[in-house]
Amino acid sequence: MMRVGTVLALLVSLAGGAATSQAPELAQQYRQRLHGALQELAQVVARFEEDAASHELQRDEALAVYSDAEEPFLRDRGLSMRRVIERFEHLERQAVRLAEWPLSLRPLAVLVNPDGDVLKGAVEDFEPAVPLTAHGMIWTVSGLLAGFGLYKTLAFPFRRRRAARVRGQ
Repeated sequence: MMRVGTVLALLVSLAGGAATSQAPELAQQYRQRLHGALQELAQVVARFEEDAASHELQRDEALAVYSDAEEPFLRDRGLSMRRVIERFEHLERQAVRLAEWPLSLRPLAVLVNPDGDVLKGAVEDFEPAVPLTAHGMIWTVSGLLAGFGLYKTLAFPFRRRRAARVRGQ
């Protein structure tokens, strides 16, 4: 018959493995959403630059026209466009980072300055997947080991008390 401690160790290890096994899938779903957002923003920025070019302006010059406008609506529109461009550049940098990192480290790359909206959407729509890839198995085993380590750490004080009681009898 299995001891309670052994069963708890197994359950905590399995929970850790199950949780971390999903990290590559979350990174993949984040990456897909990131690329979708990037494509949409690229079109908006390209249209803005085309409109600016048709008036013989560069991007920064067109933004300056908005900033210098007397009409508050136009100044606000310029600020909105500036935020769109900044977000586009942020998403581009993250897409490059995700592409450069090895598959097994992409879940960590997602955590490095993620886009809040993309991450929120990926988490809300997340669908677990069976980790049949090598990098999925790496995360599963890492979680199993972390779960087992967590169990051992939490159980350690109780084990010492039990050993002391056994010696005292």
